[in-house]
Amino acid sequence: MRQRPQTEILYRDSCALMPGGVNSPVRSFKGMEMTPIIVREGKGDTICDVDGHRYIDFCQSWGALILGHSPDHVIIRAAEQLARGSSFGIATPYEKELAEIIVRHLPSIERLRFVSSGTEATMTAIRLARGFTGKSVIVKFNGHFHGHSDSLLIKAGSGVSHLPEASSKGIPEELVKLTASLPFNDIQTARSFIRSRDDIAAVLLEPVAGNIGVVPAKREFLEMLREETAKKGIVLIFDEVITGFRVGLNGAQGYYEITPDMTCLGKVIGGGFPAAAFGGKKEIMDMIAPLGPVYQGGTLSGNPLAMCAGIETLRTIEKSGFFSDLEQRLEEFLEPIRKTIERKKLPIAVQSAGSMFTLFFGVHKVESREDLSAMDEERFKHFFRHMFERGVYLSPSAYEAHFISSAHTDGNLQIAQSLILDYLNKL
Repeated sequence: MRQRPQTEILYRDSCALMPGGVNSPVRSFKGMEMTPIIVREGKGDTICDVDGHRYIDFCQSWGALILGHSPDHVIIRAAEQLARGSSFGIATPYEKELAEIIVRHLPSIERLRFVSSGTEATMTAIRLARGFTGKSVIVKFNGHFHGHSDSLLIKAGSGVSHLPEASSKGIPEELVKLTASLPFNDIQTARSFIRSRDDIAAVLLEPVAGNIGVVPAKREFLEMLREETAKKGIVLIFDEVITGFRVGLNGAQGYYEITPDMTCLGKVIGGGFPAAAFGGKKEIMDMIAPLGPVYQGGTLSGNPLAMCAGIETLRTIEKSGFFSDLEQRLEEFLEPIRKTIERKKLPIAVQSAGSMFTLFFGVHKVESREDLSAMDEERFKHFFRHMFERGVYLSPSAYEAHFISSAHTDGNLQIAQSLILDYLNKL
């Protein structure tokens, strides 16, 4: 077992200063029943903890680092801007430059605004939808996580999976009543609900769920949502904080060929820095201040370091073959794992989209949160600890996605693959 004395000391001291010793719950490794990792540095596909242990990283800052840790050209661009100034609270030319790249690849976005986190993006998107429609009810789907704003922390994803109803204390019942959470991929239930109500402002979903593990939407489900929302003037919002520029250059909406009214982005567009955005149709976006009556603001929104890092990242992934190469490498990584599961008839589902994947222990197929009722969380915990002790870091939750980056070397992918196959062959 890896000895981590510095980690133990730092975590103990952190617990005296911060709730749970962390600044985001899933980092605490509560579900893994072990001391969490405390990282000192990262390069490429590898991170190093404060005790000097190295790990092949399949979390990659929860999918944000599509180029891996500290890519030289991104760091150089950010460092150049840092020398000129880290923050102004004033417009910079880099906001326009990054916005142009995003709009070029996501034509559903006619106008956008940058913020600092996915939570801010989805929170403001639903406020804008309510302001635009004059209606109050938001429809989301069970297990979909859209950040921790009050209206959306209802039957959410992995970070709150241990809480009753996957919700939170501190949210007024009056506000809960304004959010309806429906079963994902259930066409009949969603269609009937939408048709039965005249007070729905927005339907919000992840076109590929990432916080119950990788669970893609059925194409016919998205087509139904697009059709029914259009009929009733409901704003259809795609939360592509994870999938935007991760499953493809045109996001999940490009893959499904479905045009939402609004889109929320994050993670990849910041190139490793805190950045997110929301955008959509001109007539909706022009409702926001200073043009309209819906307010949103933020001192660090459009931070120049994040904008410059995002520009360099998106310019890199624009290159021909980037996504096809990444997807092919993931499929080569997963193929023998799938074959081993099939040969041994193991109750494990392997699901992927683009360069993200999940191993669901205890189930054979996952199309909704309800399919995870038989999830073997104890088996995942054992699997996670097995891999961790051997130098492979996965996202520390049975309900999460794992990610590969363009920086993952063939050698490290083979090491991780061999460890997984060895584990499966012993089951």
